[in-house]
Parts: sequence; C-alpha cells; structure tokens
Amino acid sequence: MNEQINQTKRTKLKRIPKRGNFERAEIYKILDEAIVCHVGFAVENQPFVIPTSFARIDDRLMIHGSAASRMMRSLREEIDVCVTVTLIDGLVLARSAFHHSINYRSVVVFGKAKIIEDDKEKYEALQAFTEHIVPGRWSEIRPPTANELKATTVLSLPLSEASAKIRTGNPVDDEEDYDLDVWAGVLPLNLTTGKPISDDRLKKGMSVPSNILNYSRRK
Repeated sequence: MNEQINQTKRTKLKRIPKRGNFERAEIYKILDEAIVCHVGFAVENQPFVIPTSFARIDDRLMIHGSAASRMMRSLREEIDVCVTVTLIDGLVLARSAFHHSINYRSVVVFGKAKIIEDDKEKYEALQAFTEHIVPGRWSEIRPPTANELKATTVLSLPLSEASAKIRTGNPVDDEEDYDLDVWAGVLPLNLTTGKPISDDRLKKGMSVPSNILNYSRRK
C-alpha cells in the first residue's frame, strides 16, 4: 500500500496548501483519535451533514446506524459522500483580532460508501466501533444478537480519496504588532475524562474496569 494517498481535484488544498498532509499514517492517526465524524451528502438537492460515530478497519472507514435512518438509506445507494473529522489542539491567541486562529488536525474523505451485507463482516465492524470508542470494551460486554445485527446498517467507505490539514505553532502577527503590549501565545486544549459515574442499577460489587479508569484518546 502506498505511504501517501494520491491527491485529486477534490482533495487538493487550495488555501494554505503547506498545511496539507497526504501521508496515510498521519491521516489514519487522526481518524483513530477522533470519536465523531460529520457525514455530508445530498438528497434531491437538499444537503445534509450528520454527526455520527465511526471506526477504521485498515483502509476503510466504517459508518453504522439504524437501518431505518435517512442517512443510511441514502448512502446505501452509493451516492457521493464527504466525511470530515476535526481534532482541536489549542487556541492560537494573537496580538490582533485578525490573526487569532486554532491549532487543529482534520481529515476530509470523499467517496461512495458500500453496504456490508455479510453478517460476519458486519459483526466485526460493530466490534471495531466498540473498540474504537473504548479499547478493551468488546470482551467485557454482551455481543449483538441476530436481531440487533439485522436492525443495524453498516457502510464501508474506502480511504482512497482523503487528505489531512494541520495547523501547529504560535500565532503569526503583522511585524508591527509584535511591539504591542498584548499577551500572545497558545492555550492548549485536551479531551480529558472525569470520574466514572456508575449506573444506578449496577450490580453490587462491580468495580470500574482499568480501561475506563485509564481512558485516553491519544493513540
């Protein structure tokens, strides 16, 4: 497999192209850290953008949902789709309002999703969804039943047309503004967890698993 994903008309960055990244490893790293993606598609000239969870299996992005949902019914027809994810790493605070920015890592994926019909492959995809959200969780829980599998649609989107865009570092002010008496720099932002809250109906004596206590999105 190529280490870089080939650029296309749709993935070529036109604004600040130096922030673009087509390295497969970097794109996969961003996808594996993110929890939510936004799925963009159009039905009868009406655009929709739907947030949803996802998972990556090798060079495919897996999207799942109720078989009755409009998004899944539309995407299974193999229409054009655009999927995006964004990770926010910090607020970039400049000396001027104009040059404030955000440090971020984002991925855009274009393509057509195909429905997964095979029950074994669908089962493996649902396992991947669970492990993507909380690694180690699949072995702790009840797996889906045949009826639950039937009620769920899983779509596979190839990661063959994708790009990343990344901003890092300090604010970039106009040269004359560096003498202003204004604090400037980066305020880092991280996704952190709080103390786990046990379900009201949890069986007595059940302790919080270590994968929950030590949870982190950083891969």
